[in-house]
Amino acid sequence: MRRLTRRSAIASALALSACAREVQSQPIADTPLKSIATTPVGACLQRHQLDDPAFAALLTRHYSQITAEWEMKMEYILQDDGRFRFDRPDAIADFARRHGLRLHGHALIWYSQVMPAFRALDGQGKRFADAYRNYILAVAGRYRGVAASWDVINEAVDDNGVDLRRSAWTDNLGVDEHMILAFHHAKEADPDAVLFINDYNLENNPTKRATFLRMVERLLKAGAPIGGIGTQSHLGLDFTPPGMCRIAMRDLASLGLPIHVSELDISFGDKPGAAPLPKLLSRQADLARELAQAYMDLPRAQRFAFTVWGVRDRDSWLRGANGERPWEHPLPLDDAGQPKPMFQALAEVLSG
Repeated sequence: MRRLTRRSAIASALALSACAREVQSQPIADTPLKSIATTPVGACLQRHQLDDPAFAALLTRHYSQITAEWEMKMEYILQDDGRFRFDRPDAIADFARRHGLRLHGHALIWYSQVMPAFRALDGQGKRFADAYRNYILAVAGRYRGVAASWDVINEAVDDNGVDLRRSAWTDNLGVDEHMILAFHHAKEADPDAVLFINDYNLENNPTKRATFLRMVERLLKAGAPIGGIGTQSHLGLDFTPPGMCRIAMRDLASLGLPIHVSELDISFGDKPGAAPLPKLLSRQADLARELAQAYMDLPRAQRFAFTVWGVRDRDSWLRGANGERPWEHPLPLDDAGQPKPMFQALAEVLSG
């Protein structure tokens, strides 16, 4: 007689629920993902979404960790005159506290967001460096003891996979130096937070992954207090070949740091064509299963969290600001908040 494991029991229950949904045409009574998973599971949000009771209910039902999608970034916090704006970040942090959710801060320094207050200091040496330190101390320090972790440096490797990105940070503080400083400043602001370096296309571009790993190793040798690696895992059916997630996770884990799958979604691609939706959803579930299994194969100490970039399909940035890509269904829950095959795949694997 085959032994019924926890994973097989969960898979059977979810399959039966799916069958019941087809037969009865009623929403299934799905199991909360966070009650199944043996690792923290997270999702991102924006402040206004918390005013939607259905969104808030799904978020707190399924996830144990939250990431602010953009309102804890410099673009929102730092105003043109140098003042800080914390109303929405504070509301998100308060929501996490009230609901017992772990808060992941995102992101302190990003090449894409050098705001006018910093541009005004361009080339001014110590004034620029002091403002850089003060910004990190103010933001990370404000959420000391509230945010469990931070993406300190976001997307430092160029899309060509070979070069590091240039920005006002690199021009004023140095290519490696600005990252080393950022990690030291973040550590000063919150000694207990886990400090991450986060990037994308690490699964899809082996050259970029190798450059990223060499960079992290170099920063560590220079004394940067990096506490973990974030791999965004924006995957796609048309550009993430089978097997790449396993290889990437093995490589990223080689430095021994905790790994955060930080922004998972799976695109159907630019032109999904005439492929039937059930087939696309099945392929999407297979890719999610591969990534989740690669993550769960890590030593427990290296499994920091597994985060999806949105709650429902209709909340995803992949749909476009004006709904230009209505064919995208990139997340575990559909537009109505019902579980998809991707949800079932994650539930089976993350159960451990």
